[in-house]
Parts: sequence; C-alpha cells; structure tokens
Amino acid sequence: MCRILGSFAAGAAAHADRPEPAQLAAVSARQRHGGPDEHAVLTGPGWALGCDRLAVTDPCGGRQPYRLPHLPGILAVLNGEIYNHAELRRTLAARGHRFPDRCDGTLLPALYAEYGPAFAEHLDGMFAVAILDLRPGSTQLVLAVDDMGMKPIHLHHDPYDGSTRFASEIPALLAFEGVRISPREDSLDTVLATRTSFSTHTALDGVSVLPPGATAFVRPGAAPVVRRRGPHRSTPVGDTQDVLRHEVRRLAEAEVPVCAITSGGLDSGLVTALAAEHARETDAPPLHTFHLTYRGRWPDSEAAYARSVARRARTVHHEVAVDPDEIGSLLTRTVRHLGQPNADPIALSTYALFRAVRENGFTVALTGDGADELFGGYDRMRAALAAPAGTDWAGTYADALSAAPRMLREHLYTSNYRAHIADQGSAADRIEQELRSAEAVGEDRLTAMTAFETRWRLPAYHLRRVDHLSMAWAVEARMPFCQPAVVTHARALPTAARTGKRALYEAGAELLPSAVLRRPKQPFTLPLSAMLAPGSPLLETVRELLSPARLVLGGKVRADRVQKLLTRHCERPSHHDAQALWALAVHELWTEVVQGMRIPLGCAA
Repeated sequence: MCRILGSFAAGAAAHADRPEPAQLAAVSARQRHGGPDEHAVLTGPGWALGCDRLAVTDPCGGRQPYRLPHLPGILAVLNGEIYNHAELRRTLAARGHRFPDRCDGTLLPALYAEYGPAFAEHLDGMFAVAILDLRPGSTQLVLAVDDMGMKPIHLHHDPYDGSTRFASEIPALLAFEGVRISPREDSLDTVLATRTSFSTHTALDGVSVLPPGATAFVRPGAAPVVRRRGPHRSTPVGDTQDVLRHEVRRLAEAEVPVCAITSGGLDSGLVTALAAEHARETDAPPLHTFHLTYRGRWPDSEAAYARSVARRARTVHHEVAVDPDEIGSLLTRTVRHLGQPNADPIALSTYALFRAVRENGFTVALTGDGADELFGGYDRMRAALAAPAGTDWAGTYADALSAAPRMLREHLYTSNYRAHIADQGSAADRIEQELRSAEAVGEDRLTAMTAFETRWRLPAYHLRRVDHLSMAWAVEARMPFCQPAVVTHARALPTAARTGKRALYEAGAELLPSAVLRRPKQPFTLPLSAMLAPGSPLLETVRELLSPARLVLGGKVRADRVQKLLTRHCERPSHHDAQALWALAVHELWTEVVQGMRIPLGCAA
C-alpha cells in the first residue's frame, strides 16, 4: 500500500528536460502520510515516477519504483495489494523471469512484458498501477485501477504543452506546476444533489479520476485514452457465507498487524466474525476490533451492538470515544485530505477511527464496505422496487441520494445559479437519465441500481473516502465485499436473495447476535442533527462557515434563505435540514481550503 505520483511530458525523449526535484518533493510531501516507510522518485528526459511506501507485503523488500535487471526499459509503481501475486510469480518464473524479493508489486514489470497493456486483467486485488514503458519504439505511460475503484488515480492533462501528471491524492496533484485549481461551476450543485462528484469528474476543472476497471494509455504529447476492461475472472464456490469466508481469510493474511472495523451492523459484523474465526483456527493472536463513538449521551449510538458482536466473536475490543469539541478540527482535516467536498458526516468518524487504529499499532484494517451496493441494502433500493410501473421512481431515487432535495436546492440558489444549473444540467439529472435508460432497454430495476451504485457511487462516495482517510494515518483498509469472487457471487444471486441483504442475513444467522440481526439499518456516522442543535459543539462552526458575508461573496446561494434554514433547524432540529446545512458548510470550507493547496501540506496527518 502506497502513494504514487508521476509525470509524462510531450518531449519524453533524450532532449527533454527532467522534472524539477523540488517540485516532485512537494508533490510527494502532500501524500507522504500514506507512505511513511520509504520514498523514492526516478526521473528521466520528460518523465518522473515516484512512490511513498507503506510497507505491508515483504516489508524488507519491494523497493519502488519497481525495476528488474533483465527488463531495464519497464518501470512500475503500485498503490494497493495484489492478492494473487504468489500465483502470478510462479507463472512468470516458469517463463524465465526472476525476482529479487516476495513483494507483490515486484512482478509488475515482468507481467507487463508478458501481456502488455492487458497486464491488469490478470491482477486480483485493489490497485492503482502506473507502468512507464521506455523501450525504443513503444514509449508510453499506462495507468490502471481495480474493477471496483478501491484505489484512485487522479489525472491532469495539459492540452497546451501535452504533459500528463498523476497522483494518488488531489492535493498532491495540485503541487505539480501547471495544474489548475479552479473549482467547477457545478461543484456546489453536485455536493447538494449527490454529496460528492461522481463518474470521472472531480470538483476541480481539469482534474479527473480513472473510473473503476479502467486502463489509460498516454503517448508522448497526447491526451490519455481511457478504456474499460472486462471484470476480473473469478469462480466463487459455495454459498454466500462460504464465499465471504474465503475472501476474509485471504485478506486477513498479512506480515503486519491486522484488525477489523466493527460498527455494530450486519456487514462489518460478518467480516469481524469470520476474521475472528480465522484467527482462532490458525492459532493467531485474538483479533482486535475498533468501534468509534462520541463522548457524552448522543442518539443512535451503536456502541452496544458493536460490543455484542465483539463478545460473540471473542475479539479484543477497542471502543474509541472522540471528544465532540474536536469536531471542528476534524472537519478541516478531513476536507483537506479528501481534496474535494464529500458531504457525508461519516468522514469525520472515519478519520478519527483510523487514527485510533494506527495509534494502537495496526497497519491493516478489514472493513464491511460494499455490501449494501451489491446486496440491495439501501432503503432507496427497496422503495424503488416497490414503486408501481409508471411512477417516477428514478427521480425519487436520485432525491434520496441528495444532501438537499431538488426543491430545496432550487429554493436556496440565486436566480443566476439556478439558471446556470438548468442550462448545464445537474448531476441528479444525469443519474435519473441513466436509471431510466437502463429500464427502457429492459434491464430490471435492481440490476440498474446495482450497476449505478457499484460503477459510480461506491467508488466516489465511499471507497475514495475510505482510501484517503485510512491512508491519512498510514492504514491499509481491506474490503472483502469488494473482491471479485464476492462481486461475481452477488450478481449471480436471484433478485430475492440480493434484495434487502437477505443473503447476508442468512449468512450471519449462525455468526452474529440476534439483536444485530433484528436491528434496523443504520449508517456508521456521527449524530449530525443533535450536534447542530443549539448549545452543541458543531453549530458555531457551521454558523461561521455559512455567514452571510461568505455566502454573498460566493454568489451561488441566497444568504437570507440559508439563514432561515439554519434558524428553522435550531428551532426544530431535523436530520434533513442538518444534512443540507452540513453539505453547504463542507462545500464552503472546501472552497477555502482548495485555495491553499499550493502551499505544501507537509507530512503530518
């Protein structure tokens, strides 16, 4: 697990200039928190390739960028884990390749030499890979990310000088000279309509992200050409519990300490139970589990459920209690690390939780992310399936994704901004169109929703947040539900079994406490409505961010109507109003933070 970076210029030839060392050092410094164990950058005429390493697999080997003596023209860097690396190494060794260590990424130059740009089709894992092919006649940069988009690559192509630059994190990418930092005009509407940027867009003009399962090809001076690959081939064996057990066991193996995140819900509970079972059967030390809560008495606490899962699984349980007075500081840090606005309050909890994981000596954490998207766990999915034919289920579905429903957004916007969004179209409009188009060609609603959730929302809204905020503390988050075998198994289930997570409830019947199986669904987050009530710790932070002077300067929302929304919430606290206010505040803070992204953030989290 690492952070990677690089540049590829139009004149990637002998006469081209090498990238400036000071510039590359600034780029690396902004994401060094994710790779504190080793740093290296290689440069040549018109190119640079670098890595900040978090040593997990073969900690004493695996120096990046990867080079093999018999393949001097191929360089590679990797962020992530390749779980089938032992199998690939045996195949490549049989073809005459030799490797200096057991690190998973060491085999990448040989894999590319054998299969060319199709190398990524052979990888089973979570990965963002950059291959620099400097062999005469085939000079190119090849970038690839895993099928689910667990590990991101952010890109900027300059159409004027033909250069392409990339990095694992947006703040690092912005440290390259020539990368623009202007926010997209529709960024506020996107945050309110979908909570974060979907598809290949980010909130910044000129900065894109590779979509899940994509490979990008960059020739000297040309713009990246992005192609989607077919899914990694996998043949799951057994029922849902068997398939998940196999993947949890694979991911629980590491050469560094491994723990599990236990929210108290079904998904993380299953991962916890199976990981603890594996530890007992292999005579490993007991599994450690982590749950985050907030000091004081707050509604919707899941701590009791998390404790019951831990007791049943016989883990060493850590209940991390965060001081609510720290939330203002946590907000600034999470916005800075994410590099673009994400309106889910869970971001603060995620950041604080992985901080505790690292402070307790763990480098790898197993999580339950991805289950709802694959097994139909969201309320909006059930509502859409129950909607009669002829009703606007897609519009209702899109509204359920929002931080502020369409009517409220349009009420808050200035007339100019409302007209701009009407002219350009909203992210919500594009989601509705995708869902309606899928149904129009005969795709059933659940398949259409699952495809949208896994292709766009899961990587942008959940996985990018987990990646950035775990790596903010140099923790590798591993996600069994996002592995190819589980994905293939889930998609092959009958509709009834993948609606309302029925298959997962059946899998957990013998593993989890009955109270956890019976409880209503609840996301892991912070009690936002209560924390924005009068006298609570977060209200003044939000009030300051939404001051009329700031909002008028932005020119996108009517300050008077935002103030009325804030007053209404203070008088009658509401989850929906709190979510809208939170999204507005996060976007406002992000616009301030992004202006300072030309200043090196340093190495500390």
